[in-house]
Amino acid sequence: MYIQTFAQMKKQLGQLDKWLVAAAEHAKARNFDPNVLLGLRLAPDMFPLSRQVQICCDSAKLAASYLSGKPAESQPDTEATLDELRARVQSIVRYLDGFGADDFAGATNKVVSQPRWKGEWMTGQDYLLQHGLPNFFFHLTTSYDILRHNGVPIGKRDFLGPQDKKPPVS
Repeated sequence: MYIQTFAQMKKQLGQLDKWLVAAAEHAKARNFDPNVLLGLRLAPDMFPLSRQVQICCDSAKLAASYLSGKPAESQPDTEATLDELRARVQSIVRYLDGFGADDFAGATNKVVSQPRWKGEWMTGQDYLLQHGLPNFFFHLTTSYDILRHNGVPIGKRDFLGPQDKKPPVS
């Protein structure tokens, strides 16, 4: 379950990278600075695109780290351009490439806690299903929505990415 989950996160991060490329192309075609997009948000009380991408990346990275016990490199959240955001996304894909199924042995019952939880904890399985995955997809989807709302020509197929279609088994 874990290795497939992180494979899907890697795939979705790859799609996010493509959306950021489309955003730069959109800005160029419309003759505006593409980095303006980093500060855009859907509502006044929401994080801007740059922070949405950072949290999406951190959600994948930290989930893999918490469940495997492998350290995750701290990133300073200083990205100020689309290219820097793309580099962040690509760095997380590379980080996730370093995991195999054996890294998640025992993850189901691992104790996961975070400083902001003030001593509370969850099992690894509960953490992934109730926090890690929902948080990842919330920030991924919000990033998509900000770009789409601002005219970047991406659609559902761009969100889903390539599908592994197989012929029916007879």
